[in-house]
Amino acid sequence: MYSILRKFLFLFDAETIHVFSLNMMSFLNSTGLLKFVVKKRIAAPVTVMGITFPNAVGLAAGLDKNGRHIDALSQCGFGFIEIGTVTPLAQDGNDKPRLFRLPADNAIINRMGFNNDGVDALVSNVKQSNWYKQYTQLKQRNSRCVLGINIGKNKATPLENAVDDYLICMQQIYAYADYITINISSPNTPGLRKLQHGEGLSDLLIQLKNRQAELNQQHQRYVPLAVKIAPDLDEEEIKDITTRLLAANIDAVIATNTTNSRPSLLSKQQLAEQTGGLSGQPILELSTKVLKQLVKALDGKIPVIAVGGISSAADAVEKINAGASLVQIYTGFIYSGPKLISDCASALTCMGALNSR
Repeated sequence: MYSILRKFLFLFDAETIHVFSLNMMSFLNSTGLLKFVVKKRIAAPVTVMGITFPNAVGLAAGLDKNGRHIDALSQCGFGFIEIGTVTPLAQDGNDKPRLFRLPADNAIINRMGFNNDGVDALVSNVKQSNWYKQYTQLKQRNSRCVLGINIGKNKATPLENAVDDYLICMQQIYAYADYITINISSPNTPGLRKLQHGEGLSDLLIQLKNRQAELNQQHQRYVPLAVKIAPDLDEEEIKDITTRLLAANIDAVIATNTTNSRPSLLSKQQLAEQTGGLSGQPILELSTKVLKQLVKALDGKIPVIAVGGISSAADAVEKINAGASLVQIYTGFIYSGPKLISDCASALTCMGALNSR
């Protein structure tokens, strides 16, 4: 059914349909109809970062930047969803058009540029969600979709002051997130990826961990920090990053963000020349290569959440076999719909059952 619907949706501008589809999902959820067109969440609990995830399949950041659709997305069967990237101040992002589909490759190119309504608006949306209201009433999260919040810096903020933006966002969202992702790897904010390297990375991580400790004391609740890295890194860069992550006691790593590279298999070369980050099936090999190098360098000391190119249950299994503790999907969800979530969760559940024998 989704494949038929997708043909209709793909007749229209990618960003327009992105917004329309999310609004329609939220409408169907509010009327109680969404649960009849998606499968029930598969229960296969896994504990990572001290958090119990209902299952190991999550939604990567970027789909719901402002946290307006938490309830609808959590209804789709995800074990966890990550909202954002959010910045301290609202910003429009880059000029349109900035989102391009490559259907023959199950891929997307985007140069959105952290378009969002700002951290205050995101917090307001989280507080208004049924997800949050249920938590405040039940005071427990184990049976519910886990919520990650992805934070970044405003485009206008000089790179040398980037830490201030991350600290502002952390302060605002700490009470509402199950975990927080530090996005230093988007290719669409000028200079951002420089934060992945050298003493600048160490300084950023130390300040974030210090603020985490303060907020833990204030709220009497520990919220783990994950760092999201790029796929466009060589082995020496990965080793340097892992050394700094371990030294700062970061709680998890997400590998990987979108890539600036353009694999030769891309069919629509004209679109492939568009500036922006490539996601989807073509980056599976590159992303998994970085994942394996990262897992080897970390030697089990920090869990890794794998994202990048997952278009089938087999891809999700490959990521777990490569050493990931959890997986996230984004572009695959756009092309395959909610079925991909249940397919991946089922495959990982079977995989876990076999491994436990």
